[in-house]
Amino acid sequence: MGLQWILAIYLLFQQGNYPDPLVIEHEGHILLEMNRAKYSDSLSGIPLIDQDKLNKSMDDLEKRVQKPPVNATLDGAGRVLPEHTGSEFDRRSFTEQFYSFIFEGGISRLEVPLLTTYPRVDSELLSTIKIKRIGQYATYYNSRNKNRSHNVGLAAKAINNTVVFPGERFSFNQVVGKRTKEKGYLRAPVIVRGEMSEDVGGGICQISSTLFNAVDRAGLKIIERYSHSRNVKYVPPGRDATVSWYGPDFVFQNKYNQPILIRAYAHGGQVSIVICSSDDINEKTRQVPSASKKLPEEVKLGMEAGGLKRKHN
Repeated sequence: MGLQWILAIYLLFQQGNYPDPLVIEHEGHILLEMNRAKYSDSLSGIPLIDQDKLNKSMDDLEKRVQKPPVNATLDGAGRVLPEHTGSEFDRRSFTEQFYSFIFEGGISRLEVPLLTTYPRVDSELLSTIKIKRIGQYATYYNSRNKNRSHNVGLAAKAINNTVVFPGERFSFNQVVGKRTKEKGYLRAPVIVRGEMSEDVGGGICQISSTLFNAVDRAGLKIIERYSHSRNVKYVPPGRDATVSWYGPDFVFQNKYNQPILIRAYAHGGQVSIVICSSDDINEKTRQVPSASKKLPEEVKLGMEAGGLKRKHN
């Protein structure tokens, strides 16, 4: 507030004709025109900035110009697709230039100031951590169950190419997000507390369960896992990891000194998940029983049991 008063008093002695409005541009397009009268309050004849209105306009500009960075990824053939930088609104620079417009004039057009943002995973890192397989697991499903197969495929894509850095935790719910119709998930058969029903996103527990077994084989630290109250047949008894947006989650931590990469694939009735890292990782893998290739009736119907038993490893 002190700076506003000083600048306002200074303005009393400045009687020049200042440009109005201030035109805000981005990549050749006009985003906003900012008039002095709209963003000024008057107190005893002394104009002051209406900070609430300024913040609201900056919030709107931020939404319109922000471009998140894109991590490097691997395509289906294992080739590296390069990363892309992003940009974010430079609020501090914009505020300084807007104050200059209000109290000093001098500018009538302003290109939105941006800061470059960088992806967490670049091509060099990805090329390094895709080399060594430290854990993998496969499960099977009935591809003729179209809705369930569709959901399984969406969840696999959601976790594919995820990189977990040393000390970080992976949360299935956070990475996959809420399973909704808007995101493309379909209704598929589930069993909740012993009763058969349908729900949006039915089938994704096969992805979380396959991931759990791959992660466990890789020797990563299991933080949170819940098991169904009755066995599901796509994994051996006790080897499942059920998830729900409003309920259980599957969480693990990368305890190693190297980042790990999740590669997930679901097609033609098979889910394959591979955990990779660099040659420098000193992994301590574990023995995990494999899933049967036989498709039991529960999988054919696309059913998943409800009821939970929490397990910590």
